[in-house]
Amino acid sequence: MFFLQMSGFPGSGKSSLAKQISKLTNAVIVDHDISKTALLEALDNQNLSMNVLGKTSYHIDWALIEFYLSQGNSVIFDVPCLYEKMIEIGEQLCLKYKIKYKYVECCVDNYELIQQRLLTRETKISQIESTTYEAFKHGIQQSKKSEKYEYFIVDSSKPIETYLNKVIDYIKLK
Repeated sequence: MFFLQMSGFPGSGKSSLAKQISKLTNAVIVDHDISKTALLEALDNQNLSMNVLGKTSYHIDWALIEFYLSQGNSVIFDVPCLYEKMIEIGEQLCLKYKIKYKYVECCVDNYELIQQRLLTRETKISQIESTTYEAFKHGIQQSKKSEKYEYFIVDSSKPIETYLNKVIDYIKLK
């Protein structure tokens, strides 16, 4: 069993990779965009601040993650990992359930490619549709990683087939 923390700027391929990993490992995916979008839809025109919305959706995500882990499922958390607290909670849950902590960051160091992906993907209401160069660079620099566990970074500007097996091998490591 494992908990996999995904990371990467929007449009970097986290969801595509998470889906492929899930197919190969039978892990459950908790997608932050799903919970955040559901909250936005349910609270239509409630003028909720983005801060409150973010905290609430993360709280729901972690409740689902813990539930799935408690049921003996491996879990993939599909989210840009921008806060140290997210690393801490993930690591704590791994200790609690005596499972492997894994972290995979999808990196695309190409603003034009990210912008193209954002503009052409089917977006949920919680997702950004485009970005600025400054926001893109800032987002990459703000990515948080575990200091206790080995992490794996993929160049997700390349086809997923070129790195999927390496990610699976990393997940299988003790």
